[in-house]
Amino acid sequence: MNIKELLWETVVLGCLWAFVIGGYIAAPVLLVWGWARWVRRPRQWTIWAILSLAGLTLATASLLVAVSVSVYSRSIGDFPHFDDPLVLRMYRWGELLSRAGIVFGIAGLWRPSVIRWHALGCAVGMLMFWMLTGAE
Repeated sequence: MNIKELLWETVVLGCLWAFVIGGYIAAPVLLVWGWARWVRRPRQWTIWAILSLAGLTLATASLLVAVSVSVYSRSIGDFPHFDDPLVLRMYRWGELLSRAGIVFGIAGLWRPSVIRWHALGCAVGMLMFWMLTGAE
């Protein structure tokens, strides 16, 4: 194995681990942390704070779709069911919700708010999850 192949394998494995950590660890942690900050801190009702809240809400909805698709797939038999139309629709909705969360999260970054980075980070983590699990 030459150095070029070794470097390529290292990059691919690094990206894979980044997706695993981002989708399975960082997204849920940022979600809980973001909602805890939103509840504990004084609420800001500027347009930027509302956009960040919308981004965090959409990322939360994407996470709920991920839990739902997992429960549904396990209830009908062996996981995964990529030929089931309902599962495919749930995958598309989960990815769409995370992408919308990213858009709102980016829009909410322009001014300081309690959850501006949490919203974006959670939405990006959920998109990593959907990309890792095979959403298109």
